[in-house]
Amino acid sequence: MRVHRFRIGEGSVMKIGIIGAGHIGGNLTRRLTALGHDVSVANSRGPQTLTALAEETGATPVPVAEAARGAEVVVVTVPLKAVPNLPKGLFDGAAENVAVIDTGNYYPGRDGRIAAILDDGLTESRWTAQQIGHTVIKAFNGTYAQDILDRHRPAGAPDRLALPVAGDDEAAKRVVRALIGDLGFDTVDAGSLDDSWRQQPGTPVYGMREGVDAITKGLAEASPERTGDFRG
Repeated sequence: MRVHRFRIGEGSVMKIGIIGAGHIGGNLTRRLTALGHDVSVANSRGPQTLTALAEETGATPVPVAEAARGAEVVVVTVPLKAVPNLPKGLFDGAAENVAVIDTGNYYPGRDGRIAAILDDGLTESRWTAQQIGHTVIKAFNGTYAQDILDRHRPAGAPDRLALPVAGDDEAAKRVVRALIGDLGFDTVDAGSLDDSWRQQPGTPVYGMREGVDAITKGLAEASPERTGDFRG
């Protein structure tokens, strides 16, 4: 069993890489730097386009190829169609047992037809893991970006929201769930990557702003059939 040596909690600092500086990536950069973490952020347009975010947050803008260097956690938050274009060997310089968070969703109208997902039934995050050559933890994919800034709450607060978290690496999942807890949200273990269809677009928990009980119920009620615009 792999053991993650990273400590999460009040006063602990992690080196975190964020690939993608859109709504989710930008707001995670804001919150994680506010918590004192050492954050590097990258996007497809280059570090020179991230000057304003860096000045606002204190994060370090880097090329995508350097975003995971030394990182204990890496957040991949790019459109699915961009995942195959990420640099090969992206995680070669990352910390041992780096936890990789996948926030992505498959929108056929945006991302094009991906047969492995539509025809073969591969979960979106399983596909992403295959593309990048590293297992991932699926989280934040159904989270409203503004909630990351506005709706974090202390542990035990009655209105604290919960996020589903799925993945195969139990040690990495613990790291990610603890980090989400520090960000101000509860978590619900949604199972393995093969179970992560329960939190994909079109399922009850996708975009759900509720606590642990409602998220748990929503995961149980999910159907594996892709619906509406998500069928492709």
